[in-house]
Amino acid sequence: MSWLRFFGMRKSLICFLLCDLTPISSSKSIWHIRYHSSSGPWSKNTIVYSIISIFKRQALEKREMSTLPKPSMQTSSRDDAVQLNRAFKGLGCDTAVVVNVLGNRNASQRDSIQQEYETLFSDDLKKQLALELHGHLKKAVLLWMKSPVERDVTTLRQALTGPIIDIKTATEIICTRISSQIRQIKQVYTPTFGTLLEYDIGYHTSGDHRKFLLAYIDTTRYDGPEIERVLVEEDAIAISKIEVKKSGMDESTFIQIFTERSSAHLAALASAYHKMFRKELRKTIKRETSGNFKYALLTILEYAVDPTKHYATMLRKAMKGLGTDDSTLIRILATRAEIDLQKIKEDYLKSYKRPLVEVVHSDTSGYYRAFLLSLLGSKF
Repeated sequence: MSWLRFFGMRKSLICFLLCDLTPISSSKSIWHIRYHSSSGPWSKNTIVYSIISIFKRQALEKREMSTLPKPSMQTSSRDDAVQLNRAFKGLGCDTAVVVNVLGNRNASQRDSIQQEYETLFSDDLKKQLALELHGHLKKAVLLWMKSPVERDVTTLRQALTGPIIDIKTATEIICTRISSQIRQIKQVYTPTFGTLLEYDIGYHTSGDHRKFLLAYIDTTRYDGPEIERVLVEEDAIAISKIEVKKSGMDESTFIQIFTERSSAHLAALASAYHKMFRKELRKTIKRETSGNFKYALLTILEYAVDPTKHYATMLRKAMKGLGTDDSTLIRILATRAEIDLQKIKEDYLKSYKRPLVEVVHSDTSGYYRAFLLSLLGSKF
């Protein structure tokens, strides 16, 4: 629908629509619109300027935070499909071609390549990749070829029902997704696996952690940048009053606040809690909760306060010490490369004084290394 059709509508409705479509990163544009709304009649020029400002800002931020190269006009999805088909022929796979092609294509290009491949060769590219590739490289490429919701659904199912149950991974995915993303996950999960996400969570979790996750995926939260200062202060007071009972900890306050409040609200809550009580909310959670329930609360809080720092910390843990948590490494690089991986790289360097590219290079090898470095926007 053309934005010009909204000119005759009430100002409040237009403001609502714009705020609903605009992420936190574009809050300056939102306030620009509201300033004009409160200071007088709306003008067509003001609305158009504000809308253009929003989308220009979004496009610029997305381009700057992604680590993938800009799409080349010379790149042909048909040529890529032909190259991949040739790489699969003969004795063994020409893995270098697979890495070079798929590691440097964005989501739209990858979708086009898959469509061209099926059209030209009557075959499913992802199935062919699964046959030709092996090990960590296979896992990384196949995850990269999926849509964001498919990645989440596949990883959740494997974490909850695979040979090795990985409750922390399932918790991390759920607790870093907004309400609309969780709705999409639930809509895809059931027809894909023939069961409800709620059932798999309920079967493999317990106690307050189970209560929390089930409430979290069943609650619709506001995901915009606005907060209610009074409610933030009330939540801070409520948390400060939590007391340990003889029968154990009453977690209902934590569950209610952390499942119902937005990321912006929780970030403000952390600041208000520290200002009002001279305590860190993070430390209070660590002291008053335990196990996977504690992990869920801390994940939500850390992501709300600083998403890219959260992922930088996870990458640090995945590659620190002996051995590498390849599953976490692959998942973060594949899911964040087209979102904010550039900012994650910057936060990693700032926090740990070593380039993320260098660390990944030292912890991986072969074509697996080459593919991950491509996602990081580096050939090293």
